[in-house]
Amino acid sequence: MKLLVDEFLHPTVAVLLTEVGHDAVHVVDLGLRAALDETIMQAAVDAGRVLISADTDFGELLAASGAMLPSVVLLRRHGHEPTEQVDAILEAIEAVRDDLDAGAVVVISDTRLRVRSLPIGRDRES
Repeated sequence: MKLLVDEFLHPTVAVLLTEVGHDAVHVVDLGLRAALDETIMQAAVDAGRVLISADTDFGELLAASGAMLPSVVLLRRHGHEPTEQVDAILEAIEAVRDDLDAGAVVVISDTRLRVRSLPIGRDRES
């Protein structure tokens, strides 16, 4: 899967995701450090990447815009180590791959995985 890792997460997250076979890049690698959220979202759309972040602003921007892309995975977990984050991301991606391909916001917490189809309006919990 093609992934764009936001600066709210350590660059190691992108490295580890790449090591297990995903096409992952960190925003810093694209020269997007401190870029506006809209710019980062557009970069994800242009490159056909799922955006991975801990910044809830991305979900709010998608809700306000009514956009179908990019899909976003939001980490709302207590684990802050890159290896813990990658484990959570990999587990979620496997569970909701079709949703991400179709356009979704996926929220990963310690207790559940929530999927909201894009445009925002339909919910499903697992």
